[in-house]
Amino acid sequence: MKLADTGLTAEELKAKAKKYMIETYERFDFVADSAKGVYMYDEHGTPYLDFYAGIAVNSVGNCNEKVVEAIREQAGTIMQTFNYPYTVPQALLAEKICTTLGMDKIFYQNTGTEANEAMIKMARKYGVEKYGPNHYNIVTAEKSFHGRTFGAMSATGQPDNACQIGFGGMVPGFTYAPYNDLEAFKNACTENTIAIMIEPVQGEGGVNPATPEFMTGLRKFCDEKHILLLLDEVQTGWCRTGAVMSFMNYGIKPDIVSMAKAMGGGMPIGAICATEEVAKAFTAGSHGTTFGGHPVCCAASLAAIAEMLDKDLAGNAKKMGAYFMKKLSALPHVKEVRGQGLMVGVEFTDLNSVEVKHACFDRKLLVTAIGSSVIRMVPPLIITESDCDKACDIIKEAIEAVAAQ
Repeated sequence: MKLADTGLTAEELKAKAKKYMIETYERFDFVADSAKGVYMYDEHGTPYLDFYAGIAVNSVGNCNEKVVEAIREQAGTIMQTFNYPYTVPQALLAEKICTTLGMDKIFYQNTGTEANEAMIKMARKYGVEKYGPNHYNIVTAEKSFHGRTFGAMSATGQPDNACQIGFGGMVPGFTYAPYNDLEAFKNACTENTIAIMIEPVQGEGGVNPATPEFMTGLRKFCDEKHILLLLDEVQTGWCRTGAVMSFMNYGIKPDIVSMAKAMGGGMPIGAICATEEVAKAFTAGSHGTTFGGHPVCCAASLAAIAEMLDKDLAGNAKKMGAYFMKKLSALPHVKEVRGQGLMVGVEFTDLNSVEVKHACFDRKLLVTAIGSSVIRMVPPLIITESDCDKACDIIKEAIEAVAAQ
């Protein structure tokens, strides 16, 4: 539905949203009326270069034709069944994901935070049943972000983050250690630790990639101590970081990995993949979902994953990421450019990142800000050098405008 179909003005639509919706977001002040490829358009048809892509969701491009066609076809066949009967897209997607990632089993969810919640539950149940009632502790990283449900936000290593403030005590059983500090993680583990859970690249923590030594060291340590390695690839997964999954950049494999965002091509779907042994922890009634594995979302995911693999979007992310980060590093007031593939963060020396974000928006580029010093960009993985050049030109103008204030 487009704004013109409603008979409302943009201001009238915004007024309805403000009146009836519980707002917890800092809005971009425009109506996203349509989108295609690397652009989003307002009600006047004004294009905005989309370098936030629904926060790493629209990796195959906005309204990808193959994904849209899969949604239409499946919606006209069967939309929702719950998980008692088998459905074609659910089974085919399970095979595609497990064989592509080299994992044994999959459990569908609707979102990234639900996927992380399932991953936490599976690890804890595995630990309790295999080693005893107290064997459920999980070590996560400081500055991590794993979601906003109680288990996921308790795993988040940011006690001053708004997602944790005002909700009372967190779920017990989590310990935090500095990211990329292997010895600190080892020391944080006790006899009751069942898992270490990290993001291969911290997103909300400031776009911080894990070092190869840290990742391979964690895998070795987990193997030695019979501890599970849980990887949160909700944002890094599905070609974002220059490999199909970020863990492939390090030559390791997790015991459980969570995913969401890009895997649906714009539709809400998440999942965890686990080894055969660990997956046995989930038995009848121990976990479930009404909408997880929704046929339409699974069909969209099949189409999106086919697009990513067939077009080697991981390769494009690696190539364009290197090109983009090199250009960004040459901009004024830039302290550091960090990232992996097309998950890119720019930290400023003396500028407020929120002000830079708004200045970019004024110039029709969509980016997000993390804290007061970093902007994050997770564009569609179909971008070209020309798109990167245009984004850099706009960011340069935005930086100069903010610096002149």
